[in-house]
Amino acid sequence: MTLINNYSADNADIAELARGGRTNVIGFALRLAGRVPFLVIAGRLYGAAALGRMAYAVLIIECAAQLTTNGMRRGLALQFARGDRRQVNEVFNALLVSLIIATPLILLLREFPHVMFPNARVDGWDLLVPFVIVPMAWTDIMLAALAYKFDVKATVNARSIVEPWTITIAALALVPVSRGDGLIGAFALAMIAVFVAAAIPFFRTFGRPRGWRLEPRGLARLGWENLPLSCADAIEWGSRRIDLAILGLFMHPEIVGVYYVAQQVASLPQKLKTSFDPVLGPVMARQLQSGDRVGVAAQINQVGYWIIAAQLGIALTLGLTANGVMGLVGPHSIFVPGTKALSFLLAAEVMASLAVVSESALVYVARKRNLLISVLMIALQAAATFALMWLAPAMGWDLRWQSAGPAMVLAATLLLASIFKSSLASAVLGAKISVLRWPLVWAASAALLAGIAFRQTPEWIELAFGIPIIFGIYCVVLWRFGFTVDDRVLFSRARVAPASLSTTSLDPEMAQQL
Repeated sequence: MTLINNYSADNADIAELARGGRTNVIGFALRLAGRVPFLVIAGRLYGAAALGRMAYAVLIIECAAQLTTNGMRRGLALQFARGDRRQVNEVFNALLVSLIIATPLILLLREFPHVMFPNARVDGWDLLVPFVIVPMAWTDIMLAALAYKFDVKATVNARSIVEPWTITIAALALVPVSRGDGLIGAFALAMIAVFVAAAIPFFRTFGRPRGWRLEPRGLARLGWENLPLSCADAIEWGSRRIDLAILGLFMHPEIVGVYYVAQQVASLPQKLKTSFDPVLGPVMARQLQSGDRVGVAAQINQVGYWIIAAQLGIALTLGLTANGVMGLVGPHSIFVPGTKALSFLLAAEVMASLAVVSESALVYVARKRNLLISVLMIALQAAATFALMWLAPAMGWDLRWQSAGPAMVLAATLLLASIFKSSLASAVLGAKISVLRWPLVWAASAALLAGIAFRQTPEWIELAFGIPIIFGIYCVVLWRFGFTVDDRVLFSRARVAPASLSTTSLDPEMAQQL
């Protein structure tokens, strides 16, 4: 009876993961609808150089915000699962710790603004941008707290509606005012708007703190406990940004701007992984708190397959129509050469699927070993990227291949990270971790054939008809041959019944006992 109850709980968790992912996939579509107009406005009205200038500044600000968050996006789930304090007080402790960490970072960037603008002038909005570090970090913490309550709608509203549409509208409105720092101003306004959009549902759900008081020792302990999580978050984020950072040291802002566009397009599949983050952390924290590690492995396999299936389809679709996608943003002569970088960045997102979903469990059960792998991988990525950028001109690479070099290194290191982290997760959880299935190959092959055909057509046909048809063929093949009853819960609004959990996907010994 206990085993049956455990499996019922597992099914409920999978259903919650599916519901949360389903809600955020809708948010993904909304974010795409707002992000593409911004890229077109930035590319055509501001130009690639202004876009590159903004991209590097945002890179530094986001890095500071990551450090300021102090791993609380996942750490709060563990704090709440312990249940020994009032939840709103725990959140306010996290907010105060982030403010303490942010203060010296803000002062440092104010004193040395050329860290944000290494190859450009500093003026206008530039000196005010560091102040958005605090609202950015607080937004992440508040949304993480709401996610523990399975309030995914708040994240969708903030990240998929308010953020992309605010930056798009602000960028368009600031064109007559300043084409120099208008994009920076639009970014700052968007971050403030997102903070307000997160704060409203947070206070509505949690209310104000009661009985909360300043505890310096408790804050110091909280910061220290979350240091491994903070480092893991910062490194995982940094692995997706260090390529742009190094490229900015070697290349003109215009090339950085083109790479940034490719990075933004390639990040769309990554958003599907983050679609499950708000629910995956709390579910795993509860599961680990009850000691069910085999159940956690089953969740990694299930969600990992959903993620890689979606990412592979989107990566193939965008990669096969890359010329049209990049040409849509701005002049072909400037942006289309970025298609090589885009192709490698899309491949990198697929390579990373298993690493990021495995890490969702490793940050709780093997923090130090997970952190060690992350440190080694980002060190390898940085060294290899520097070496390649340094040697590429001597090897006779043209500018298109030189600018794609960081993306090539990123794809290779993320593949290594997936291998190492999934192996570690399998060993620690005592169950097999695997998300690859043969139907992925069949669906990818069908999409590839369709994509090759559409590449022979005019660009407008490639974009208008090629994208939906390529992706549609991929989905049909995968749905028909690659999705079991358990997989299709992702598209079902009904909560899954206990009997629907296939025992073949579970540990054989436990399945036999069931």
